[in-house]
Amino acid sequence: AEPTSISVETFGTGKISNEAIEVLVREHFDLRPKGLIAMLDLKRPIYQKTASYGHFGRTEDDITWEKTDRVHLLK
Repeated sequence: AEPTSISVETFGTGKISNEAIEVLVREHFDLRPKGLIAMLDLKRPIYQKTASYGHFGRTEDDITWEKTDRVHLLK
């Protein structure tokens, strides 16, 4: 199932419009549940580490939702 809506709000700080960012997100990211699981590799047992002290400030490569490896697609 495709997402029914995507909301982008840059609070006036974006270099392109919120609508243009939404188009790029729809074009380059699979936001279906299966796509998110695959893209973020969510089936790995990494969450015990983040259960205490959270995920902020960690530098491990296995915190996939912190990666910016697709930023080049949005430029």
